[in-house]
Amino acid sequence: MSDKLFEGKVRAIYEAGENLLIVTTDRISAYDVIMPTPIEGKGKILNALSMFWFDLTKDVIKNHVITTDINEYPEPFKGDESLRDRSMLVKKLKMIPFECIVRGYITGSAWESYQKDGTVCGHKVAAGLVESDKFPEPLFTPSTKAEEGHDINVDFEYMEREIGTELATKLRDKTIEIYKICADYAAEHGIIIADTKLEFGLDENGELVLGDEVLTPDSSRFWPAADYKPGQGQSSYDKQYLRDWLSANGHKGVSPAPELPADVVAKTRAKYVEAYEIITGNKFEG
Repeated sequence: MSDKLFEGKVRAIYEAGENLLIVTTDRISAYDVIMPTPIEGKGKILNALSMFWFDLTKDVIKNHVITTDINEYPEPFKGDESLRDRSMLVKKLKMIPFECIVRGYITGSAWESYQKDGTVCGHKVAAGLVESDKFPEPLFTPSTKAEEGHDINVDFEYMEREIGTELATKLRDKTIEIYKICADYAAEHGIIIADTKLEFGLDENGELVLGDEVLTPDSSRFWPAADYKPGQGQSSYDKQYLRDWLSANGHKGVSPAPELPADVVAKTRAKYVEAYEIITGNKFEG
């Protein structure tokens, strides 16, 4: 293949002439450790879900996708069957150095913070909330994009100082607008999107463009609406089953991670497949 620019936990990015090629692998990570055992088909599911949401939101904001047709890729990628259904040719953008996180429900680190001092990433929120409650309005809680280690939650004012009020405001408003559209769609199909993170960049004209991945189980919390019950943690369509297995067996955050048992792989894969099929209405054939 061409020159690899970046190798993440799940994705690899390659130079593709004037553009970039993003390839989504079947790798899975938990507690910041990449597992040695892949989840077959996971990359195709993530790719297809991102494409679904890019299409759903294309009238709200431009996105970076040029094509996912391998026969339209430039050389040396053109026609490469290993890239089918797990890659996308995208425009190069000047990426904005913040994760745009939106939270519709109080869970995870937001719940931990709230229990300590009644705030969520600098937001003072209503008293009396219980775990997994829905916020009256979605909260925008950006974070820095760390090259190494964990991203750091910051407040909106910090973001304003770093990139200017106009761009920060546009990012906040677009993030919440996209979340509401997608969360409403998912709710109609029996899935609660508790929170998600989005990434944006600027194109050659300085226009805001949605990039990276969009609303996958890797970047979001998807809960089955039928099981939703405030006051506790929720079952989810993501890698929580894997995390639970690692924790129960003394492997949380341990590197190198152990090979995963077949049943853990199968149950984790089934969660991704189920989320894909419910959201898109299509049968997964990968």
